[in-house]
Amino acid sequence: MKAPFSGVLRSLRGFNFRIWAAGAFISNVGTWMQRTAQNWLVFTQLTHHDASAVGLVMALQFGPQLLLLPWTGFAADHFNQRKLLVATQAAMGGLALALGALTIANVVQLWHVYIFAFLFGSAAAFDAPVRQTFVAELVGDEDLHNAVALNSTSFNAAQMIGPAVAGVVIAGIGTGWAFLINGVSFAAVLISLAFLRVAELHPNARAPRAKGSFTEGFRYVWGRPDLKAILVMLFLIGTFGLNFPIFVSTMAVSVFHADARGYGLLSSIMAIGTVAGALLGAGRDRPRFGLLLIGAGVFGLGCTLAALASGYWFFAGALAIIGASALTFTNTTNSLMQLSTEPVMRGRVMALRVGIALGGTPIGAPLVGWVADDFGPRWALGVGAASGFAAAIVAIYALARPGPRPSV
Repeated sequence: MKAPFSGVLRSLRGFNFRIWAAGAFISNVGTWMQRTAQNWLVFTQLTHHDASAVGLVMALQFGPQLLLLPWTGFAADHFNQRKLLVATQAAMGGLALALGALTIANVVQLWHVYIFAFLFGSAAAFDAPVRQTFVAELVGDEDLHNAVALNSTSFNAAQMIGPAVAGVVIAGIGTGWAFLINGVSFAAVLISLAFLRVAELHPNARAPRAKGSFTEGFRYVWGRPDLKAILVMLFLIGTFGLNFPIFVSTMAVSVFHADARGYGLLSSIMAIGTVAGALLGAGRDRPRFGLLLIGAGVFGLGCTLAALASGYWFFAGALAIIGASALTFTNTTNSLMQLSTEPVMRGRVMALRVGIALGGTPIGAPLVGWVADDFGPRWALGVGAASGFAAAIVAIYALARPGPRPSV
């Protein structure tokens, strides 16, 4: 019989990762509640089913990932990561509480949501690369791939709970309470950070402060064809494919005429696929470039099936496929880029990864929202399918080109 923390759960052997995972899971449930409530608020309460407005909120929320890239990567590589996480998590919790108060007071307007989305995105832009590289401090490089997968399992397991709970909360006591619950949930991460055993951390090497450190990160990636291929694939799927708030809300309301509970349930079903993909990834010893090809191709297939879905439950099944493939793809990019990058460059490389993956949202989300409004939600899913197939072609080219090739 295997030990409790061997195999898939091996990263949980360490106290620090266990306490971090517990706090993160509670906060992740709140985060998914807020995402569901925010999309529902914009799509059904502040507009009359305007997918373009949802797209604009996404653009404002994820745009700072690219806009602030010179500073977020620098912060991740130069500052104390635990202290920086305390600041970013506290800021996002405060913003969630403020938006919840406005919504409960029934004074919230669309422009308020736009401003809060941008502020939340700005805090998240500093948080994301630090949070991703901080995992290496918790477990070290040996279990990094497993820890990344378990982190994603936590985030996506929370997706099975958060949207469904948000649907019940919205229907029962109002949208604003979902924001308040999320604001309170950030306390779990702050408590976990306070209780970490600092002496047991595996500190990442800090880069020396010097002019040109940001451009140094670009030059490093430019000299690595494997990293360039990954970033191109991330741009395609991140910009045009990872627009789930638009896909799910427009299909649920406009095509299947679902209420808040039905909308939340779809997001939870999608999470079943993502958790399955995360657990499969956690069981692998090392990430492989070939998984990017598989993940991108299956993502395109899943979006195609969702676009052709004839009923609510067929659509839900396609979302599970999309979730598993998207998670396989994004997790593999995370692990590959961290493990193949020099420690002193990780923060800048991961900031670039997050910036490319999410920074294209200001381009893709409004475009996909416009397609959904003018041509219908099924055509918007067609855009997502095309992004997956295009990324798969990039992976095939990277594997087939002459010279050194990525490990398959």
